[in-house]
Amino acid sequence: MNLQLQIITPLKLVLDEEVEEIIVPAETGEITILPNHVSLFTKIKPGELSIRRSKKQSFFAITGGFLEVKENKITILADYAIRAEDIEVARAKEAQEKAQSAMKQKGSARDFAEAEAQLTRALLELHVAKRRRTSSPS
Repeated sequence: MNLQLQIITPLKLVLDEEVEEIIVPAETGEITILPNHVSLFTKIKPGELSIRRSKKQSFFAITGGFLEVKENKITILADYAIRAEDIEVARAKEAQEKAQSAMKQKGSARDFAEAEAQLTRALLELHVAKRRRTSSPS
């Protein structure tokens, strides 16, 4: 028995397939979800999402959102999610530098919050890419 997983961001459907296991960075800690998991709704924190299917693993950088588990169907509504192998390291480094520069400016609180979110995303992408680039893509 497998789980049906959907990862949805405001821009697109990132993933829609059957998986055997998922490890999610939740607010209360990492949660491993296997078939027949109890119904659950929780907030996701920025981190690395791990998915196992057919003895292969894939990893995603995810910046937060919500997770729902119900009757072997998992829905993740994410602010942003990207596969480890799709991360462009040079672009992430450039985004990190740009965000750090913007945070040093004397802009509005909104500008600072946007720069901080961009910095979090860039650092997370770099972290996941560094850890997982040597893993075989699935």
